Amino acid sequence: PSGHQPALEENRPWRADLTEEEAGHLPVLLDEVVEALSPKGGESLLDLTVGLGGHSAAVQDLTSPGGLVVGVDRDSEALAVASRRLDPGRTALVHGNFGDLQDLRSRLPRPDFDMVLADLGVSSPQLDDGRRGFSFRQEGPLDMRMDRERGLDARAFLETIEETELMRIIADFGEERHARRVARAIVEERSVRPIDSTGQLARVVRSVVPRSRSGKVDPATRTFQAIRIAINGELEALAHLLDRFETLLAPGGRFAVISYHSLEDRQVKEAFRLREREQGHELLTPRPLRPQDDEVNRNPRSRSARLRVIRRLGEGGAR
Repeated sequence: PSGHQPALEENRPWRADLTEEEAGHLPVLLDEVVEALSPKGGESLLDLTVGLGGHSAAVQDLTSPGGLVVGVDRDSEALAVASRRLDPGRTALVHGNFGDLQDLRSRLPRPDFDMVLADLGVSSPQLDDGRRGFSFRQEGPLDMRMDRERGLDARAFLETIEETELMRIIADFGEERHARRVARAIVEERSVRPIDSTGQLARVVRSVVPRSRSGKVDPATRTFQAIRIAINGELEALAHLLDRFETLLAPGGRFAVISYHSLEDRQVKEAFRLREREQGHELLTPRPLRPQDDEVNRNPRSRSARLRVIRRLGEGGAR
C-alpha cells in the first residue's frame, strides 16, 4: 500500500455536498492504483471510467499543485457525483466512451497524459440502484445500460434476439455452461409475456441453472453479466482501447487497468505483453495485483479484481 495521506476535508470545500454514501465510497484497489501510477506534482491523469471519482480524488491530492484530472464516463449520473468530489479548478469531465477514442480525443483538453486509468465493469452504485437494472439482487426495470441516453436496454434486447445468438452470448460472455438451457428458457418465457424486470429474468434463469455446490454464486450471475457486456459493447470497447492506448500516453506515462473477469483480464494481459515484446513499453506488473483480505472483507465485490499496469518508455513528467 502507498500510505498516501489525503488532504483534510476542510481544505476541499467542493466535497461538502456529497451524500454520506458517496463520501464513504471506497474504490477498488485504491492504494495499489496510487502506488502503481506513482503520481507527482503537476502531472495529468486521464480517468477513462471516473465513476464517483474515488481513484481520481486520491491521485489529484498527490498532483497538487498544478496537476490536471480529466474524468470520462458513459454514466452522466456518475459524472455529477465526480464533479462534487474533484477540485473544479483542476478537473475536466467528459461524457463519453473509451470505445470511440476518435470522438473522445476531440473533446479532451490535451493530447496525452502522464497517467491513464480504466476501472472496467459495472460500479457498486450502479449495482445497488434497482432502477438501473444491473443486479438480480435488486428488483427493477430490465435496463443495464451504462449510458441511459442511448442504445437498447436489456428488455428490448431480449425481446428481439434470436435464440442461437443469445445462447452464444451467454456462453461466450458469461462463460455459462448451461447457456443452451438458459437461452431456451428465456425464449419460452418471452413467448408468454415480456421479460421486463430483473426479478423476472433472474427467476427464469434460476429455474434451469442449478446452484453451485458452495451456494455462494447465484445461478443468475453469469447470464446477467453476459447480457450486460453485450448491450454495452464492453469487450469491443476494451479491444478498441487496448489497440490504441499508447496514443494517450506521454513519454514515461503509466496505464493501469482494473478488470473483474477472465474475459477482460485475458485481453489486457495479451495486449500488454504484445506491447512489451514490441518494445517501447515496460510491464510494471508481471503478475496482476489483487485486493488484500481486509479489502475483500470490506467490499466482497472486489474479490475478482485484477490490476495490470504498463509504462510507456521515454522521458516523462509534468509539463
